[in-house]
Amino acid sequence: MKPDQPNPSFVQKLAQGIIRRRWTVLIVSLLVTLAAGFGASKLQLRNDYRIFFSKENPQLSAYEEFQRVYTKEDGVLMVLSWPGHDVFSPEYLDAVRWLTDEAWRLPFATRVDSVTNFQHSVAEADDLVVADLVGEPAALTETQIAEAQRVAHTDRLLADRLVGPEPHVTAVNVRLLLPEKDSMEAVAAAEAARGLRERFMAEFPGFDVKLTGIVMLNNAFAEASMRDMGFLTPLMYVGMFLTVGWLLRSVAGTFGTIMVIVLSSVTGMGLMGWIGLPISPPSAIAPTIIMTLAVADSIHLLVTFLHRLRAGGTREEAIIESLRVNFQPILLTSLTTAIGFLSLNFSDAPPFRHLGNVVAIGVVAAWLYSIVTLPALLAVLRFRVRKVQATQSAWADRWAGWVVRHQGISLWGSTAIVILLGAFVPRIELNDQWVQYFSEGIEFRDDTDWVMDNLTGIYTIEYSVEANESGGINAPDYLQGIERFGEWLKTQPEVIQVNSVADIIKRLNKNMHGDDEAWYRLPDSRELAAQYLFLFEMSLPYGLDLNNQINVDKSASRMTVTTSNITTKEMRTLVDRSQYWAADNLPDSMKAREASPTVMFSYISERNINSMLGGTFAAIVIISLILVVAFRSKRYGALSLVPNLAPAIVGFGIWALLVGSVGMSLAVVTSMTLGIVVDDSVHFISKYLRARRENGENAESAVRYAFRMVGPAMLATTIILVVGFTILGFSAFRLNNWMAQLSAIVIAIALITDLVMLPALLLQVDRRLRARSAARVASDVETLKQPQTASV
Repeated sequence: MKPDQPNPSFVQKLAQGIIRRRWTVLIVSLLVTLAAGFGASKLQLRNDYRIFFSKENPQLSAYEEFQRVYTKEDGVLMVLSWPGHDVFSPEYLDAVRWLTDEAWRLPFATRVDSVTNFQHSVAEADDLVVADLVGEPAALTETQIAEAQRVAHTDRLLADRLVGPEPHVTAVNVRLLLPEKDSMEAVAAAEAARGLRERFMAEFPGFDVKLTGIVMLNNAFAEASMRDMGFLTPLMYVGMFLTVGWLLRSVAGTFGTIMVIVLSSVTGMGLMGWIGLPISPPSAIAPTIIMTLAVADSIHLLVTFLHRLRAGGTREEAIIESLRVNFQPILLTSLTTAIGFLSLNFSDAPPFRHLGNVVAIGVVAAWLYSIVTLPALLAVLRFRVRKVQATQSAWADRWAGWVVRHQGISLWGSTAIVILLGAFVPRIELNDQWVQYFSEGIEFRDDTDWVMDNLTGIYTIEYSVEANESGGINAPDYLQGIERFGEWLKTQPEVIQVNSVADIIKRLNKNMHGDDEAWYRLPDSRELAAQYLFLFEMSLPYGLDLNNQINVDKSASRMTVTTSNITTKEMRTLVDRSQYWAADNLPDSMKAREASPTVMFSYISERNINSMLGGTFAAIVIISLILVVAFRSKRYGALSLVPNLAPAIVGFGIWALLVGSVGMSLAVVTSMTLGIVVDDSVHFISKYLRARRENGENAESAVRYAFRMVGPAMLATTIILVVGFTILGFSAFRLNNWMAQLSAIVIAIALITDLVMLPALLLQVDRRLRARSAARVASDVETLKQPQTASV
C-alpha cells in the first residue's frame, strides 16, 4: 500500500456497498434528514442587540448594572418634520400634543417626552410652579409661544435633543419597558409605533415621521434576519443551480449536487434548533454558507466521476474510482473547514460562535452526504455523456507548462505581491457604527441617518456618577464636580449635548430667586439643593419623575452625553479622554462609570479581533498537524500553510486599499476562510504526492498530473464559492455584507495562489532537495576516495 493512500480497500468496499444498497442508503439519508430537520421548528429568532455581547463582556456588565441602578428601558424616537412650518406654531404644536398623548398608549410605554409636556418650572411669588411647557396650543398667545420657543432652545434638557437647528423638526421620545418574556416584544412594539405613525400622518397630512431608537434597532435586526433567510436562500438555490449546471453540463449531476445541498442545509439548521441556538443576523446566513460549502465536496466527486465516464469507464468503475481518488482530500478539506468555523468559538460575539457551530455541523453533514448519499444517487440517476478520446483539460495542461517553465517568476513574483499588499494591512482601522450595520435602503438606517442630519445625534454615553453616600448628590462638591465634568464634555468636538442633575438644580435655584438669570448657578448649601429637588419631584406628574436620572437613595445620578455621528474609534478615544479627565479632576469620592449600547458596540470590534487572534492561531496549529499526518510529511504539511495564509494577507491588503476599515464581522474572516482555502491546496498537494509516490513521476510531471486531475475541479469549486459569497454580499445586514465580500476576495485569491505560487513552491522545494541530495552523494563519493588515495 502506498503511504499516501487513506485505505483503498476500505474505500473500494465502501463504494461497492453503497452501490449494492443504493436505495437503502437513499431512504436512510432521507429519514436522517427529516429527523434532524424537525428541529427547525424549534428555532427562535433573537432580535435583541445584546445578543452580540457575551455574558463576560465588561461593557455589557457595566450597562446592565447601570440599568439596575436607574430605569431599565428602551426607546422609540419619533421625529416629526413638516417642511415650511415652524414647530412653535399652534397647528404644529397641536399635532405634537396629539402624538404625545397617543404615544402613552403604545404597548410597554412608561414615559413620553416632547416639547409640549416638558415639565417647565417657573417662580410665581414665593411658589415654585411646574407645568407643561405648552398648554392648550390653540389658546396660546404669541408671547407665550415665543417664551416656549426660547425655553426649548436654551434649556439643556430640550435643546439639541427634542428640538434642533431645523425650525420644522422636533421629536417625541417614547420610553418602553419590555418584559423580556417573548423574543417578539421588540417587533410588536416597533409595529405599534409604525401603526401610530400611520394614524398620525392620516390625522395630520403633510407631516413626515422618522422612527429610530433602540426598539427600532432591535426590530431592524429581526427584519434583517428574516430578509436574508427569505431573500438570500432562494437566490442562492437559483445561483447554485445555474452555476453547477453550467460547470458540469450534466442535468443528473446538477440534480445530485442540489440534493446534497438541500440535505446538508436542512440537517444543519435542524440540528441548530435541536441544540437550542437562536437565529440572529449573522447566523441567519448559515444555510447559504452551508450550501456553498456542500457544493465543493460534490463537485470534486462529480468531476472525477464524469471524467471516467467520458473516458469509457462503466458507471460502477467511475463511482469507485471517484471515491478512491477523492475520499482522503474531501475528508481533509471537510475537517479543516469545520475546524476553521469551529475556531469562531473564540469570538467575543456569540452570534459568530453560533454561525461557526452551525456551519461546522453543516460541513460534516455535507461530507457524509457527499461520500455516501451522492454515490448512491450516481448509481440511480441516468447520465448521458459522450465518450471522448482526449480527457485532459487543455487549459490545465497549458497553464501547468507555463508554471513549470517559469517557476522562478511564479514563486518570487507572487511572493512579492503578497509582501507588497501585506504591507497595507497595518493601515486598516477598527471601526464600527451600529447604525451602519444596515445597508442604505433599510428603513431604520435611512431614518436614523436623517435624524442625525436634521435633529440630534443617536450615539450616547451614559455616565453614572457616584457620590459615595446616601443623599450625596445634593452636596456642593458633588454638584460642582458634575458641572465641571459636563462643561468639559461640552467642549469636546464630538459632543452635541450634555444633560445632568446639575442643570435641573441650577434652573430651580434661578426659579426660587424670582427667575433672576444671575441665580442660574448651583446653590452653596446641601440642604438648599435637597429642598429644591424635593419640591420639584413633588410637583412632577406620574410618569415624568426623576427615577431615570437619580437612584433611590440619591447616592448617584445620571449624566447623558449625546455625540455626533462619529466612528467607534472616535468614540473609544472620547471615552478614554473622559476617563482621564475624571480621574484627574473629580474628587476621590466621585466615580464616573460610562455605559450605553454605543459604548458597548464601540469596543466589541476591538475585543472580537483580539479574541479571534487566538482562534486563528489555534486553527492554524490544528490544521497544520492534520496536514502533516495526512501527507505523512512535516515538509509538505508546513509548506501547505504558505498558500493557505497568503490569500488572507492579500485579501486584507486589498481591503485596506479599497475600504480602509474593518468591523466586528471581518475579525472572523481569516479563521473562517482558512478552512475553506485549504480545500484547493489539499487537493493539489494530494494529487501531486500521489503522482510522486504512487506513479513514481518526477516533480514536473507530478505538477502536470495535479493540474490535469484537480485543475478543473479547483476552478469549478472556486467559481461556486465566489458566486455563493457574492450572493451573500447582497445581505441587508452590513456585517454579513462585508464579511461575504472579503471572503469572496480571499477565496478568489486562493485559487490564483494555488495555481501559481503552490506549484512553483513544490518545484522549488523538489529542486533544493535534489541539489542537497546530489551534494550529499558527491560528498560521500569524495569521502570514499580519500582513504584509497592515502593507501596508495
